[in-house]
Amino acid sequence: MRVVIAEDDALLREGLVLLLSTAGIEVVAAVDNATDFRAAVEAEQPDAVVVDVRLPPTFTDDGLRAAVEARRARPGLPVLVLSAFVEDSYAAELLADGAGAVGYLLKERVGRVDQFLDALRRVAAGGTAMDPEVIAQLLVRRKPDDPLATLTAREREVLSLMAEGHGNGTIGQLLVISDGAVHKHIRNIFGKLNLPSDDAGHRRVLAVLAYLNAS
Repeated sequence: MRVVIAEDDALLREGLVLLLSTAGIEVVAAVDNATDFRAAVEAEQPDAVVVDVRLPPTFTDDGLRAAVEARRARPGLPVLVLSAFVEDSYAAELLADGAGAVGYLLKERVGRVDQFLDALRRVAAGGTAMDPEVIAQLLVRRKPDDPLATLTAREREVLSLMAEGHGNGTIGQLLVISDGAVHKHIRNIFGKLNLPSDDAGHRRVLAVLAYLNAS
């Protein structure tokens, strides 16, 4: 896998380069601003990119904007965005095109090397990887009469893991339940939320996230 990194914090940037290189992932460019990021993506044609939301020159959402532009130029380009804070509106922007291959993680997640690498590989393979804190915020801000209130505690656990981008097998392992139980819970969840139960892979995740992000 060939990756471009855009991160203005020199220590974190070099740490990411070392982490990915050690894992056998080739870092073809590591830059500290949105302009150089765009140029690197165009020149290197990477398999995936890792981008800080806030980059120079404005330190607001330059990284996110550059990532969205890169996906317009190369539809489906796998993008893993890093942020110091939970800002779920950024997650919604990334998911807007419905193409999958997107991830949104808090920077603290990088320190959990296995989880970070798993997220990057899932995104590179066309999947979705959303930070648990983002999902938690989307869940708690729901209206009292929302159908989510009808879900059992276990169904909410399954929904959270599904929204993070985990497949059925991983959900079963994390909750220590059988594949059959996972299928049953997901069927119940989609029925209660009136979502299409025949969707699979990232489309299923996107459907869940779209539901959670709806006002």
